[in-house]
Parts: sequence; C-alpha cells; structure tokens
Amino acid sequence: MIQAKDLDPQELSALLHFYADSGVEWLLEDAPIDRVAEFAAQKVAREQARASQPAPQQRPDRQQPARAAAATQPLNPPPVAMPNVDAVAAAQRAADSASSLAELKAVIESFDSCNLKNGARSTVFASGDPAARIMVIGPMPNADDDRDGLPFSGRTGQLLDRMLAAIGLSREAVLLTNIIPWRPPGNRMPSPAETAICKPFIDRQIALTEPDHVLLLGNFPARFFFGESGTIHSLRGEWREVTVGGRSVRALATLHPQDLLGAPATKALAWRDLLMFSQAITRG
Repeated sequence: MIQAKDLDPQELSALLHFYADSGVEWLLEDAPIDRVAEFAAQKVAREQARASQPAPQQRPDRQQPARAAAATQPLNPPPVAMPNVDAVAAAQRAADSASSLAELKAVIESFDSCNLKNGARSTVFASGDPAARIMVIGPMPNADDDRDGLPFSGRTGQLLDRMLAAIGLSREAVLLTNIIPWRPPGNRMPSPAETAICKPFIDRQIALTEPDHVLLLGNFPARFFFGESGTIHSLRGEWREVTVGGRSVRALATLHPQDLLGAPATKALAWRDLLMFSQAITRG
C-alpha cells in the first residue's frame, strides 16, 4: 500500500485533485473508525433482527402492488426538469424579467428547470461591488462555494484574494461571479445543455453590471466567451472584445486559482496577465 509520505509533491497534488474531481471532500474523521468491524457488527445486528421477527402470514393482499409502488417513490422527489429547449427559453424569459441584480438573484434562486440545482446545496450568486465596472468570472462553484453560498470560497478564494491584492484590488472592489450558479455533482464539467440553460443568467448579469473590464478565470470561461476550444494556455494573456446582449466588453483570460494551486510554476504566467489587467483598468 502506497502511503502519502511516499509520494512526491506533484504526485500527491494529482491524487488530491483526483479525489476532489470524484466528489471526495473529507478524508478523515475526528476519531479513527474501524469500518470493517463496524460493517461486521451491523451485519450481525441485521441477522439477529430478522431472526427475532415472527414469520409473516401468507395471505392474499390486494393492496400489495399499490403499496410496493408507493414504497419505491421518494418522499420528496426533486422537480422534474423540462426539455432542454423549453428550459433555455424559460431561463431567457426569467433573466430578461430582472431589472436589477437583486431581482436577478431572486429569479435564479426560484428557477427549477436546471437539473444542476437538484444536486447543489446553494445557489451561488455574484458578490462584491456591481458599481466597480470590473467583473471577475469563474466557471462554476466548487464544494467550498456550495457550502458557503459565496463565489470563490476556501483555498481558491484565498489565493484569488492575494492575486487581486497584488494589483491593488480586493473582492469588495470588483464583482465576483461564476457562469454556472450551481455546483455540478463531483465538480464535473457542466454539459452543453446545462451551460445553455445557465447562459441567459450570466449574460443578464453582465448587461446589468455594464463592466468595462472582465477577467476570465480558467478554461471554461475563456472557451465560453471566446467561442474557441483551446486551452487556457493558448487563450490567456490577450485582450478580446466579446459581445454580450448587444454590448461589447473587453475581456482578458488567465489561469484559475485552482490551476495555480495544482501547478505553482504557472504563477508567473498569471502574474503577467494580472499586470496587463491592472494597466488596462488604470488607463480606464
């Protein structure tokens, strides 16, 4: 059995990322637990409980099929999402109905036509200063964001705070948001259908905020806004004009803080992008 102490930093980082992608959030309990002994004890208890129960009387039960069918139904079934085309249209109508960020937040929280919402703990909406005219857009909430209900929580948020502070900004002085407002199960990538359903909401956020400069973090936002399939390494470091809701916005892509945590050597690339972003917002 390979132990953590036998792994070099790169191997350990890759293993932890694998666990995170698989949905594992906690590796240790507060106290050691013998799971094998626990399972064996549970098995013995179940067998003893079955042995102590009287044998059921065999008689016809006309209601048995109905009872069996009712038992298979969940007590609180999640809302059934409508077909994708209808869901996209419903999202567009809902987004268009919002005339402020507060209204848009309420609209997204009450929207039930995206399956991602069924598996998420929180609807993660934008935070920060919408009047700053600076937006920082990530891909989707992670486990920390989903738990706290805020974008860029946990370690990635702490690193983003340091990145912004390095160019004289803070999370209170920009508007932080994600393209997808609900965490996908196991931190998987959202499907094209799920992305299409969520698109009207991020488009409306941008239309209401009217930012002058947008910083895109990671592969997914860069591909989403630039309409290209390259990696962040080919899409970063260059100002692009993107059109949202008939309005042209300047956008710069760089590496996501999670990328930097997994590969610290790429921080030099992100630093160059941040300097470029800082120079642009200074010039106005």
